[in-house]
Amino acid sequence: MPGTMSSVSIARRGAGVGYKIELETHARREYRDLPARVREQVADAINDLQGNPRPPGSKKLVGSGGYRIRTGNYRILYTIDDAESIVRVYRIGHRREVYRPA
Repeated sequence: MPGTMSSVSIARRGAGVGYKIELETHARREYRDLPARVREQVADAINDLQGNPRPPGSKKLVGSGGYRIRTGNYRILYTIDDAESIVRVYRIGHRREVYRPA
């Protein structure tokens, strides 16, 4: 996946549990541009991925090898590296826009 990655703890809770979360630069920008209420929901959903990267309701995406979770009308697209215990978030956006090429 292109783009610079960095580790992040969006809501800073549950340190040291399960998978490490990484946001690509593009996903970080999309996160910052979300409305405050939605940003909180997205942060909770991303932090929940630390304990279970394949929660109920997550869906494997066809063709990309990634996964998606829903939070309201917003989607979080990510990949999972089980060998390294890393979840890489590469897109965050409204459901009508998130699947379009960046």
